[in-house]
Amino acid sequence: MIAQALADTDWAAQDSLSDEEIARRVVADPDAAPILSDAETAAALVRTVRHRLGLSQAAFAARFHIPAGTLRDWEQSRKKPDTTAMAFLRVIAREPDMVARALDPVTR
Repeated sequence: MIAQALADTDWAAQDSLSDEEIARRVVADPDAAPILSDAETAAALVRTVRHRLGLSQAAFAARFHIPAGTLRDWEQSRKKPDTTAMAFLRVIAREPDMVARALDPVTR
């Protein structure tokens, strides 16, 4: 099914579309995922990790030594985490307990 759809696609026509036309088509297609800005993508990552851990914003911020206001700004797409913060969030997503232990002054 996928192979057939790829074979049936007019790739030259697709390549000729402008960014604006692509954006219009995405908005018009109810099955298409929205195009997210970098800040919106980062916000989704932060919220997903926090929710998966079952933590409030305050608890997540305290556990991982992130200022609560910064976390709130990230989740509301007001600010985008820099490259270092995104790397830290990805490590938290994979190994939250290890990060919490590493940051805990009692276990150091």
